[in-house]
Amino acid sequence: MSKGTTKGNLDPKLPPQDIDAEKSVLGALMLDKNAVLKVLDFLEDRDFYVPAHQKIYQAIIELFEKNQPIDVLTVTTKLKDRNQIDTVGGSTYLTELINSVPSSAHVDHYGGIVKQKKVLRELLTTAARISEDVFQNQENPDEMLDMIEQKIFAINQKSKTYAFTPISDHLKAAYERMEKNLGMQGLSGTSSGFKGLDTLLSGFQKSDMIILGARPSMGKTAVTLDMVRGAAKAGASIAVFSLEMSKEQIIDRLIATESGVPLWNLRSGRITDEMDFQMIQAALDRLSRMKIYVDDTPSPTVLQIRSMARKLKMEHELDLIVIDYVQLIQPSRHSENSVQQFTEISHGIKGLARELNVPVLALSQLSRGVESRDDKTPRLSDLRETGSWEQDADIVMFIHRFNRDAKDLMSAEEKNKSALIVTKHRNGPLGDVPLLWNPEKVSFTEVDTVHTI
Repeated sequence: MSKGTTKGNLDPKLPPQDIDAEKSVLGALMLDKNAVLKVLDFLEDRDFYVPAHQKIYQAIIELFEKNQPIDVLTVTTKLKDRNQIDTVGGSTYLTELINSVPSSAHVDHYGGIVKQKKVLRELLTTAARISEDVFQNQENPDEMLDMIEQKIFAINQKSKTYAFTPISDHLKAAYERMEKNLGMQGLSGTSSGFKGLDTLLSGFQKSDMIILGARPSMGKTAVTLDMVRGAAKAGASIAVFSLEMSKEQIIDRLIATESGVPLWNLRSGRITDEMDFQMIQAALDRLSRMKIYVDDTPSPTVLQIRSMARKLKMEHELDLIVIDYVQLIQPSRHSENSVQQFTEISHGIKGLARELNVPVLALSQLSRGVESRDDKTPRLSDLRETGSWEQDADIVMFIHRFNRDAKDLMSAEEKNKSALIVTKHRNGPLGDVPLLWNPEKVSFTEVDTVHTI
């Protein structure tokens, strides 16, 4: 074995690798079966530079998964069964691996080195591809930046990119999820803060695109911030992209709903009651412990939103992304065709949810056609501009205040009667979640009854 293939990677023509570290990992695993537990969660066979080492690691992991002994004899037998023993150097080389390491004590350290070298090799490969792509596509730098961020993010997250896998690889994990859900009272996703909605949806699920539509001034931002608070109280980390309101306006609303002090009193400085001050202080204390991150960049593109969301996920993790609202997103491509523009935005939001494996709650205005109907209860066909919203979304729901436009005299409770109406649910039931609108707090409260369809 040449000097350039050992620790230190002395030959600059060779990709980053550390053969000594690879040998130490494999030797340690054959010395101590339990050492597998120290590297199994982060080390894969493709992380090894030497093809023979990849085959040996595969054999060791297969033995471990079947709860069989791991030593020179069993690994040799496994490799013989695969007709690979000669290609890895025979049992003599396996013995050499064991003799190269005194104990298994530092297997995680050596495994980390192997992983780091793999990341560096991926960076080199990605950099070469990026360089080639830049020379071939010089017309749209925003798209290039998004592509580069996606590739770097994929390396950082150490994600797998196989297009197809047999379902047998996922059945055990699916069963474990079902077992876990039994202890969560049906809530397998991020809580919405509304028990009735959580009953229908089992929470907001990872990679789901959720559309919340409403007519103007129906309270779509208000009900969304109620959901944000509810999710944050359950421990979720949430990114709010506020395209319509400033950070200050969003924070004022959160303080009002959390404290119970009317929003207008907060905004106008009409707070004289000592109890109000105490409630505000308590609300500030609770809000300060919530993992809510707000960005109020005006008219961002989907690419900009994706970039900021990636960075936030790397720094703080993410359980929910909120976009308020989609009609204010700037298309990346200039086109006179609004349908094409909103189709691009819809596909981009769906791609964001899948890439980051996080539910995305996107708010949308409704088309003007609803205003011309006698029955103004929202329908799927009321989503503005394009059918892509309905097609891409996993869930479509509407916030509706039934008597907002009523001229008749009625009680405050009747006047503020509202509901979240779930009209599309790709993987579950439809239904209504009755709510009451509180105009002073700019917030919705839940009514106990849930109507499923």
